[in-house]
Amino acid sequence: MSSPLRFSPCFSWKRMMSIFFLPFISSGFIPRQNYNKDCLLEEAGLPLQPHRFNWSHLTPLELKDRSVGLQTASTACGKPHFTLEGHKFLICGGSIHYFRVPREYWRDRLQKLRACGFNTVTTYVPWNLHEPQRGTFDFFGNLDLEAFVLLAAETGLWVILRPGPYICSEIDLGGLPSWLLQDPSVKLRTTEKGFIQAVDRYFDHLIARVVPLQLGEKPKEFRGGHGKLKSAPPYPELFSYLLRNQPVHQTTRYRRGGPIIAVQVENEYGSFYKDRKYMPYLQKALLERGIMEMLLTSDGEKEVHRGSIEGVLATININSFGKDSFRYLHRLQKNKPIMVMEYWVGWYDMWGDHHIVKDANDVKNTVSEFIKFEISFNVYMFHGGTNFGFINGATDYGEHRGVVTSYDYDAVLTEAGDYTQKYFKLRKLLGSVVALPLPPLPKLTPKAVYPPVKPSVFLPLWDVLPSLDEPVIAHQPVNMENLPINNGSGQSYGFVLYETFICFGGYLRANVQDSAQVFLNETNIGFLNDVDQKLNIPEIRECQLLRILVENQGRVNYSWKIQGQQKGIVGPVTINGIILEDFTIYSLEMKTSFFERLRAVPWRPIADSHPGPAFYLGTLEAGSSPMDTFLSLSNWTYGFVFINGRNLGRYWNIGPQETLYLPGAWLHPEGNEIILFESSESGFDIQTTNIPKL
Repeated sequence: MSSPLRFSPCFSWKRMMSIFFLPFISSGFIPRQNYNKDCLLEEAGLPLQPHRFNWSHLTPLELKDRSVGLQTASTACGKPHFTLEGHKFLICGGSIHYFRVPREYWRDRLQKLRACGFNTVTTYVPWNLHEPQRGTFDFFGNLDLEAFVLLAAETGLWVILRPGPYICSEIDLGGLPSWLLQDPSVKLRTTEKGFIQAVDRYFDHLIARVVPLQLGEKPKEFRGGHGKLKSAPPYPELFSYLLRNQPVHQTTRYRRGGPIIAVQVENEYGSFYKDRKYMPYLQKALLERGIMEMLLTSDGEKEVHRGSIEGVLATININSFGKDSFRYLHRLQKNKPIMVMEYWVGWYDMWGDHHIVKDANDVKNTVSEFIKFEISFNVYMFHGGTNFGFINGATDYGEHRGVVTSYDYDAVLTEAGDYTQKYFKLRKLLGSVVALPLPPLPKLTPKAVYPPVKPSVFLPLWDVLPSLDEPVIAHQPVNMENLPINNGSGQSYGFVLYETFICFGGYLRANVQDSAQVFLNETNIGFLNDVDQKLNIPEIRECQLLRILVENQGRVNYSWKIQGQQKGIVGPVTINGIILEDFTIYSLEMKTSFFERLRAVPWRPIADSHPGPAFYLGTLEAGSSPMDTFLSLSNWTYGFVFINGRNLGRYWNIGPQETLYLPGAWLHPEGNEIILFESSESGFDIQTTNIPKL
């Protein structure tokens, strides 16, 4: 405590001078923050008075000067904040994953994000989908990253890109390609040579596409892998891309850059933290390849120090707003603005669990706190979308559990893009703090109920085998990733069938990942999984065909367990300790080409219900103007649905998900081929509804 102020009876020359200069000092020769109302509120620990943000000139289409980009600064009070080209800027972001949304609906979802009052969209980039085979890249159709980013700009949204290489995202292996698992010496998410070489090759391809999409003026040269200068990206540049895909008048608006204002370095490495050199390596890899915009890291609030990089802005992921939410972040970086990279407005669901929801008022109140304290934020998820096909991830905390097909996430927009109470509450809140009126609400995507589909023919799995590619013949079982297929990249998803002849019964042991049905010839005799790996085979009088059908139900997407996610049969198969040999192995990836082959196989008419794995064919009549709908498979057990060759994902009668989202954009007028792969017991028909049941 300071002593009380005392007055001296004598005036020194210093006091005389201070009295003389007092009027000048008061008039502005020193900073006046002590007299600033906002500064007094800050010093007292109170929120600033609410004011309206005017970002009308800070949109990708309107911003003319692009020399500075996104930066950090401080007010006269010393309060850190973001600036965009020198203008104070609050990031109001929402996550939409382009790979989980039909391309035909990208514009609709982005417009709804903008109409809700947000100014930024964030998205992950899934390495496993973009490089499904080593050295083979796919950036087409629903994976056209450049088109999504440019569409965001056209919609008036900035973009924060989260390119990984690891992204988590509840996707198979956290977005890492499964062929990385072929060599057990490759250490994922470390600077081990094999992993880093794969990352470098991927980044050489990916970042060349990203560089022209940054906010700043596109450089004439960029640095490729290992810092080597290259004259131009080896892939289509922004301008030629726009000329092919956008009206000419829009092309000129992007001549000085795109909408990407920040790029995240990896994802939540603080919770993994196997190699302290790893994150700096990735930072350097991005810079060398031409990333000029602000770099970020993203971690849980308590792991933020372990995932951070010197000179890179750290952000955190939180479930709610609390007084201690930013304690660890503040210790790490005191003079930087706060950014919540993931504010979780819901959560993902697991098979066999319940559907998770979060109260809309809680979400609105939390976002209100962010705005009040001028904390930049990103809502995860604004629109979740769908784990179409086999892309879902899994958890393993003593038991493997797959993520359901729907990635609805109880998000601000539903899986099908419909408005929720969260949407309307956030729109009202954000509309109250921006200076100009929000864009009008886009119309809802119409839904329909179609006539029930009753499959007319079926095809047992065993009938399909002769039409497949040549099986792999091996002395011992080979796991999915090491099958000598797909140009040496193995198999990523789906099923693998292992066959061998046995001439005696006893206790069968097999390390199956994740789940398996066991057959003698065509008769099911039991099940195996990652926990129960032992099954009694009855005594047999003559040699019979042992069949083990193994399914990958999703690789773990989080934790150190990503290292050991090989699928299929891992290790030897034994009966009473005797090792079985000479296996015939069929790959069942169920790609589009697979269903083209099925058309040449004679199908059987359906009489009664059929046990065992089989394909069921029917026709969905969608009329002249197809609309979105939801498939209800209440009388089926477990399997996948394919519509016109597209894999809609897994259904399972254990719930919680009871319907599958079917986008109208994927339906043809009138008749549509619908195939179910049912692994257990056939049902009667396929119903549709206009209301999802999650």
